[in-house]
Amino acid sequence: MVIALSFVVAALFAVTIYLILSKHIIRMLLGVVLLGNSVNLLIFTNGRIGSIVPPVIPEGQSVPLEQLSNPLPQALILTAIVISFSFFAFLLVLSYRAFQDLNTDDTDEMRVAEPEDEGLPPLGY
Repeated sequence: MVIALSFVVAALFAVTIYLILSKHIIRMLLGVVLLGNSVNLLIFTNGRIGSIVPPVIPEGQSVPLEQLSNPLPQALILTAIVISFSFFAFLLVLSYRAFQDLNTDDTDEMRVAEPEDEGLPPLGY
Protein backbone atom coordinates (compact mmCIF):
# COMPACT_ATOMS: atom_id res chain seq x y z
CA MET A 1 0.00 0.00 0.00
CA VAL A 2 2.80 2.39 0.87
CA ILE A 3 4.59 1.70 -2.42
CA ALA A 4 1.44 2.44 -4.42
CA LEU A 5 0.91 5.69 -2.52
CA SER A 6 4.55 6.62 -3.15
CA PHE A 7 3.95 6.31 -6.89
CA VAL A 8 0.77 8.38 -6.58
CA VAL A 9 2.68 11.09 -4.68
CA ALA A 10 5.42 11.09 -7.34
CA ALA A 11 2.83 11.42 -10.12
CA LEU A 12 1.09 14.27 -8.28
CA PHE A 13 4.39 16.12 -7.86
CA ALA A 14 5.16 15.66 -11.58
CA VAL A 15 1.76 17.06 -12.59
CA THR A 16 2.22 19.88 -10.07
CA ILE A 17 5.53 20.95 -11.57
CA TYR A 18 4.03 20.86 -15.07
CA LEU A 19 1.09 23.03 -14.03
CA ILE A 20 3.12 25.55 -12.03
CA LEU A 21 5.48 26.11 -14.98
CA SER A 22 2.56 27.03 -17.24
CA LYS A 23 2.03 30.52 -18.66
CA HIS A 24 -1.61 30.78 -17.59
CA ILE A 25 -2.55 31.87 -14.09
CA ILE A 26 -5.45 29.42 -13.63
CA ARG A 27 -3.15 26.46 -14.37
CA MET A 28 -0.68 27.81 -11.84
CA LEU A 29 -3.44 27.97 -9.24
CA LEU A 30 -4.42 24.37 -9.94
CA GLY A 31 -0.75 23.46 -9.57
CA VAL A 32 -0.65 25.15 -6.16
CA VAL A 33 -3.72 23.17 -5.07
CA LEU A 34 -2.16 19.92 -6.29
CA LEU A 35 1.08 20.81 -4.52
CA GLY A 36 -0.76 21.15 -1.22
CA ASN A 37 -2.58 17.88 -1.73
CA SER A 38 0.55 15.99 -2.74
CA VAL A 39 2.48 17.27 0.28
CA ASN A 40 -0.42 16.25 2.53
CA LEU A 41 -0.46 12.78 0.99
CA LEU A 42 3.31 12.54 1.41
CA ILE A 43 3.06 13.40 5.11
CA PHE A 44 0.17 10.97 5.53
CA THR A 45 2.16 8.20 3.85
CA ASN A 46 5.10 8.80 6.17
CA GLY A 47 2.81 8.53 9.20
CA ARG A 48 2.44 4.74 8.81
CA ILE A 49 -0.74 3.56 7.18
CA GLY A 50 -2.12 0.47 8.85
CA SER A 51 -4.96 -0.89 10.83
CA ILE A 52 -6.63 1.44 13.27
CA VAL A 53 -5.22 0.78 16.71
CA PRO A 54 -5.83 3.28 19.49
CA PRO A 55 -2.59 4.75 20.89
CA VAL A 56 -3.12 3.31 24.37
CA ILE A 57 -0.38 1.54 26.34
CA PRO A 58 -1.75 -1.34 28.45
CA GLU A 59 -1.31 -1.25 32.22
CA GLY A 60 2.00 -2.66 33.35
CA GLN A 61 3.71 -2.07 29.97
CA SER A 62 6.14 0.70 29.09
CA VAL A 63 5.68 0.45 25.32
CA PRO A 64 2.68 -0.48 23.17
CA LEU A 65 2.36 -4.12 22.17
CA GLU A 66 1.36 -3.43 18.53
CA GLN A 67 2.45 -0.97 15.88
CA LEU A 68 0.47 2.23 16.12
CA SER A 69 -0.29 4.86 13.55
CA ASN A 70 1.21 8.20 14.42
CA PRO A 71 -1.49 10.82 15.20
CA LEU A 72 0.83 13.80 14.67
CA PRO A 73 0.88 13.67 10.84
CA GLN A 74 -2.90 13.47 10.81
CA ALA A 75 -3.14 16.61 12.95
CA LEU A 76 -0.62 18.38 10.73
CA ILE A 77 -2.57 17.44 7.62
CA LEU A 78 -5.84 18.78 9.04
CA THR A 79 -4.14 22.09 9.77
CA ALA A 80 -2.50 22.15 6.34
CA ILE A 81 -5.84 21.57 4.60
CA VAL A 82 -7.34 24.65 6.23
CA ILE A 83 -4.30 26.79 5.48
CA SER A 84 -4.03 25.63 1.86
CA PHE A 85 -7.74 26.28 1.25
CA SER A 86 -7.49 29.84 2.58
CA PHE A 87 -4.30 30.40 0.55
CA PHE A 88 -6.04 29.12 -2.59
CA ALA A 89 -9.03 31.39 -1.97
CA PHE A 90 -6.70 34.39 -1.61
CA LEU A 91 -4.81 33.53 -4.80
CA LEU A 92 -8.05 32.96 -6.68
CA VAL A 93 -9.36 36.41 -5.74
CA LEU A 94 -5.99 37.99 -6.55
CA SER A 95 -5.85 36.36 -9.99
CA TYR A 96 -9.48 37.29 -10.72
CA ARG A 97 -8.70 40.92 -9.87
CA ALA A 98 -5.64 40.83 -12.13
CA PHE A 99 -7.79 39.35 -14.91
CA GLN A 100 -10.34 42.16 -14.48
CA ASP A 101 -7.66 44.84 -14.75
CA LEU A 102 -5.57 43.34 -17.56
CA ASN A 103 -8.18 41.28 -19.50
CA THR A 104 -5.83 38.30 -19.78
CA ASP A 105 -4.55 35.39 -17.74
CA ASP A 106 -1.41 34.87 -19.83
CA THR A 107 1.68 35.91 -17.86
CA ASP A 108 3.54 37.02 -21.00
CA GLU A 109 0.82 39.56 -21.73
CA MET A 110 0.77 40.88 -18.14
CA ARG A 111 3.89 42.99 -18.64
CA VAL A 112 2.76 46.24 -17.01
CA ALA A 113 6.04 47.11 -15.29
CA GLU A 114 8.25 46.10 -18.24
CA PRO A 115 6.46 46.56 -21.59
CA GLU A 116 8.03 44.79 -24.56
CA ASP A 117 8.15 47.94 -26.70
CA GLU A 118 10.48 49.93 -24.43
CA GLY A 119 13.54 47.70 -24.57
CA LEU A 120 15.85 46.82 -21.71
CA PRO A 121 16.14 48.94 -18.55
CA PRO A 122 19.41 50.88 -17.94
CA LEU A 123 22.26 48.76 -16.62
CA GLY A 124 23.76 51.44 -14.38
CA TYR A 125 23.18 54.88 -12.95
